[in-house]
Amino acid sequence: MSYSSHDLTDTIVALATPPGVGAIGVIRLSGANAIAMADEVFYGKKLVKQRSHTIHFGTIRDDSGRVLDEVLASLFIAPTSYTGEHVVEFSCHGSSYVLQEVLQLLIRKGARLAQPGEFTLRAFLNGRMDLSQAEAVADLIASSSQAAHQMALQQMRGGFSQEIQQLRQQLIDFASLVELELDFSEEDVEFANRSDLRQLVEHILRVVSDLIRSFQLGNVIKNGVNTVIAGRPNAGKSTLLNALLNEERAIVSEIAGTTRDTIEEVINIQGIPFRLIDTAGIREAQDAIEAIGVERTLEKVRQSSLLLYVFDVARTPAEEVRADLEKLVQPGTHVLLLANKMDLNPYADFPSFFNIFSSPKSEIPHPPLEVSPTSWIPLIAREGMNVPYLKERLYEAVIQEKVSLDSPLVSNARHLEALQKAADSLQRVLDGLSTGITADFVAMDIRAALRYLGEITGEVSTEDLLGNIFGRFCIGK
Repeated sequence: MSYSSHDLTDTIVALATPPGVGAIGVIRLSGANAIAMADEVFYGKKLVKQRSHTIHFGTIRDDSGRVLDEVLASLFIAPTSYTGEHVVEFSCHGSSYVLQEVLQLLIRKGARLAQPGEFTLRAFLNGRMDLSQAEAVADLIASSSQAAHQMALQQMRGGFSQEIQQLRQQLIDFASLVELELDFSEEDVEFANRSDLRQLVEHILRVVSDLIRSFQLGNVIKNGVNTVIAGRPNAGKSTLLNALLNEERAIVSEIAGTTRDTIEEVINIQGIPFRLIDTAGIREAQDAIEAIGVERTLEKVRQSSLLLYVFDVARTPAEEVRADLEKLVQPGTHVLLLANKMDLNPYADFPSFFNIFSSPKSEIPHPPLEVSPTSWIPLIAREGMNVPYLKERLYEAVIQEKVSLDSPLVSNARHLEALQKAADSLQRVLDGLSTGITADFVAMDIRAALRYLGEITGEVSTEDLLGNIFGRFCIGK
């Protein structure tokens, strides 16, 4: 999406609240002519004579003098507004007819309908926020859990930006000394102490690496954790889903193969959303529909980061469990083995049940499986036994990196890519210092690291990048 086809000095207007019938609807107007334009349609106090951050009651009337609505006009005078420009927000009644009438009236007065994210784009261009803070606005709007809200709010307030800017400034201070050396290359002088530069780059690389590692947690807080419940028919998968949700979401039956398609629900565990996916039982399909269900199960498992393998501990031999896991477990997938129906086999434990993992009976060695005794969780899903403990283990599986939720977290794939490229450039600086390469090559890698860090906060940006970011916003933001 490109903004070049529109003049960013235009006065823009949009509905800032969701479309549809509601108690109120807010129409936002921003630009150099916003206050004068609002005064043409608003009958009450003259807004141009009022102080910033004040609210005024009046009516909006069209060119014939017909009253369209009674409204509250909120006034924000540049530069102390969201966009950094003059902003007027009309709080109208929530009739879609009224809102469209007011919008069309303001457009006739010279306003232009805002593009997606254009208000926040102007806030960025006018220095009201940097690029990572602007992206956090969209994350805050989309947040669906306390942790996601906290993370987006921290980033919008500049917590992540400050970290990046401090790192970048420290690097700039040394980079200027290295660049100075290039101006005096014939005199063979060294302005930047190589030992101090190495220590600084090592410190920045450690911080950048910590931020890169935080992406795993930041991403799941933002988008949720894909958690697949898989196992053989009648293992108790749907019963477990119902127990986790504490409601009868899935049909439970003694008939094998009741679940033929995936069922997806979201639960929130200590602020982290888990997308639970109940799947069709794994077995040789009895008909074409069940075959599709089994294939969808395998596909969902391949796409998941967390696998809950449920098996009937009283009826499923260890060989069958292993065969299922060899088919299901992918590299990097965290697996929890849920031994269900423990009331039917109360003495089952991991060593006695899973000795096949350590000493296979087959002459052909089995490939290693990423399972251990700590993965074993006994359950009676029908009675909810150990379900609270399972929730604790789900949470622990996500925060196993022990990253603090109070620390800056990376949740944006664009930021992650920039940090990874910055880390590569910083590592090249360290490698260059170890081999004693000349200052011009050191300076080149430092410049690259600065560029990648600058891309995060928008100190380095392109029109395509801005269009891609703000084009995903809603119209009124």
